[in-house]
Amino acid sequence: MQHDMTAWANRPIGIFDSGVGGLTVANAVVHSLPNEDIIYFGDTAHLPYGEKSAGAIQEYSERITRFLIDQGCKIILIACNSASAAAYDSLKETFQDTIPILNVIDPLVDEIARKEYREVGILATKATISSRIYDRKLAELSPTTRVISLSTPLLVPMIEEGFCNNNISEAIITNYIHNPMFDDIDAMMLCCTHYPLIRSEIERLFPRPIKVYDNSAAMADRLEALLRARNGLNTSGKKSRKFFVSDYTKSFEQTTRLFYGETVTLQLVDIH
Repeated sequence: MQHDMTAWANRPIGIFDSGVGGLTVANAVVHSLPNEDIIYFGDTAHLPYGEKSAGAIQEYSERITRFLIDQGCKIILIACNSASAAAYDSLKETFQDTIPILNVIDPLVDEIARKEYREVGILATKATISSRIYDRKLAELSPTTRVISLSTPLLVPMIEEGFCNNNISEAIITNYIHNPMFDDIDAMMLCCTHYPLIRSEIERLFPRPIKVYDNSAAMADRLEALLRARNGLNTSGKKSRKFFVSDYTKSFEQTTRLFYGETVTLQLVDIH
């Protein structure tokens, strides 16, 4: 039995997103758990998921999950807000006897709920704000916490074009976070896996000192706690990082440096 547990622990962590933004989660994981192997899948053929139907997202997510299971993963992280909202429940039901699955929403919601803040702000994409998924989940766990949500559609293209920590990003971010609706918030939630890249900039530009939280850090913390509880930490001493995409362009590969901290080699794979 011990041998079986060790074999399971030494298998890779599977991470997927609609594109390369989820590499911020991969980056947080390898920094928190440097001995872990990871296999990342970016569904670049179908991005962005925010514009797809729930049924389509569920179908894409199930195919990717099966691919990651076939690659020998021990756990799967949904590093995408849209897929977490639309597909987590169906994936959990389908694969509950096969592999543990974590979504990117619950760890952050749980962390904020534990703090019992009076009022929190949310920055996210239009699709995530429209879904009200964070509002609903926070209301269940911390009904006294007031949520102030703002759609920030310019942030993703800004980040993907490499505009961070410069005059352009400062102007756009300032325009969003200086909104009077945030005057009384106690904390800010960054509910998009692109946004960790501008977390320090948001903290610096906010009109007053404020605690800022993001999905990637919260998910890495949840993963570490779960693996420790299940004796699932990798002890092999090897470090393997593999990155797959469903559609390859040179620009995707160049963009990986923004999100992962270094350029990676993307492998094209057809999972249909």
